[in-house]
Amino acid sequence: MSITGKTKVAGVMGWPVGHSKSPALHNYWLSTHGIDGVYVPMAVEPARLADALQGLPALGFSGCNLTVPHKEAALKMVDRVTPEAERIGAINTVFVGQDSKLTGTNTDGFGFLANLKSAVPGLDPAGVKALVLGAGGAARAVCAALLDAGCRKVVIANRNQERATTLAGVLGGNAEAIAWDERHAALADTGLLINATSLGMTGQPALDIAIARLPRTGVVYDLVYAPLETPLLAAARAGGWKAVDGLGMLLYQAQAGFAGWFGVTPEITPELRAYVLSQP
Repeated sequence: MSITGKTKVAGVMGWPVGHSKSPALHNYWLSTHGIDGVYVPMAVEPARLADALQGLPALGFSGCNLTVPHKEAALKMVDRVTPEAERIGAINTVFVGQDSKLTGTNTDGFGFLANLKSAVPGLDPAGVKALVLGAGGAARAVCAALLDAGCRKVVIANRNQERATTLAGVLGGNAEAIAWDERHAALADTGLLINATSLGMTGQPALDIAIARLPRTGVVYDLVYAPLETPLLAAARAGGWKAVDGLGMLLYQAQAGFAGWFGVTPEITPELRAYVLSQP
């Protein structure tokens, strides 16, 4: 890779950021398309997020992605926000305009549904009850996408119940918050279980969920992709449930950002997935 004064630059901000596979993903696309660009990881402490975002235009960045724990806080730190991101209350993608203004959007919901449809082609979220564990930035996007797809009910359980209640109130409609301790019982008539917490991620404790209560027709979806096979997914596969890992969501949500920063809409291919998986 040759970096010049004309090289287009984007990256991902997180704290920590070492687990992110976004650099491998975007740099693969840059190499495949022969684009003079680079995508870099940026470890940004929460207290310095505003400074980091405001520095993007001065540093010549085309934009960035945001990962844990920055998605919600960054919403109030950019100049413009798309309607989708405003409704979700979180952003995961930032574009630097020609006027040096920052526009925040959210592609997580699209990535979530695109990955679900690819992994379980016969599943139609319409009419299904979904149980979403978590109430952070990714969970917000997932819940909004499920409601827009016609889910009969979206039940939200979070370790901090106030956050779950707030999220359900913001989304309205068929969104409902329950106490964290009620998550096991809520599985009884659930068609789609989604882990949108950090539980199960490398360095974090495993998610405690009584998966045996999930109907045999249910689908288990873990947004965590480091490791790819989380304890939740391993238990689901061992028990015969359909299981969906979080890597596909990462791949699909990245398309719009790459197109905006580098001018090409990339494809999701088996070769891409295999490459990203092969990277440390």
